[in-house]
Amino acid sequence: MAGYVVRRVLGMVLLLFLLTLTVFFLFNMMPADPARLTCGKACSPAVIEANRHHLELDIPPIEQYQRFVSGIFFGRTFSKDTPRPIECEAPCLGYSFLRNTEVLTLIARAAPVTFWLAIGGFLTWMVVGLTLGIVSALKRGRWIDRTIMGIALIGYSLPSFFIGLVLIFFVILDWNLLPFPQWTTPDKDLGRFVQTMLLPWITIATLYAAFYMRLTRNQVLEIFGEDYIRTARAKGLPERIVVVKHALRAGLTPIVTAAGLDLAGLLGGAIITENIFSLPGLGSLAIGSVLASDLPLITGITLLTAALIIFANLIVDLLYAVIDPRVRVG
Repeated sequence: MAGYVVRRVLGMVLLLFLLTLTVFFLFNMMPADPARLTCGKACSPAVIEANRHHLELDIPPIEQYQRFVSGIFFGRTFSKDTPRPIECEAPCLGYSFLRNTEVLTLIARAAPVTFWLAIGGFLTWMVVGLTLGIVSALKRGRWIDRTIMGIALIGYSLPSFFIGLVLIFFVILDWNLLPFPQWTTPDKDLGRFVQTMLLPWITIATLYAAFYMRLTRNQVLEIFGEDYIRTARAKGLPERIVVVKHALRAGLTPIVTAAGLDLAGLLGGAIITENIFSLPGLGSLAIGSVLASDLPLITGITLLTAALIIFANLIVDLLYAVIDPRVRVG
């Protein structure tokens, strides 16, 4: 087990190194001039050249990358030769000159919104998807099974922006069941927090829940055909024990794989959902940074979200070893 963990951790470290290298050169070595993008409308060659010097773009690319990586671990100083240099403490993902704020500070402000959206949506789709998938497998061929699979097909076919707009129109505007979302943290006003996040959770969870219904149903039905399941039933074990302890655990591997990657890749859904419901999360921040051509902020968001996906893959690999000990040998 220890050797398996060490191999996976070393692999993650290598991927993180390649990630920083790719992200840095992808966004900082593009044809557009980053110094020109931070200049605004009234821009002269002298101002552009000054911006290039402040952004440290007038040094070789390799040295730029070294300073970028060094800033993550040890911090960094921008505009050193000015009367008021900018100190960026570790971990420094860059400095947004368009917003006059450290990139990590901007991400830290927006991250709690996306965190609660991701956690709430994840729990919603896992509970709904696993429960209805198991029920559908147990009632195979009956009207309950056909109804659940029909709902899953509809939910899987509808885009998230359509679901969000429909919920806003009917639940908020037409029926007045909920107020329009207004972000607040759960420690300040739990009631308003739940009212604000309920519809975004449903919106982001609908597509995933539909997928997990079908995935769970197929896995449980496949395991039900195994010899050890028939043996367990022949021994007189209660159906609940057969389903939960034997069938569901044996079919967890693909479900864990999908869950880990979906949770880490929620930024794509968050971009749409947060903009529909006016939530100030990472999705909205990413859209704003792209529209403003804020390269340091784009780089920081991309690096952070990609690192989360790599870390989620590590967690999934470790969970494999817990669920199926045979994986440790590979």
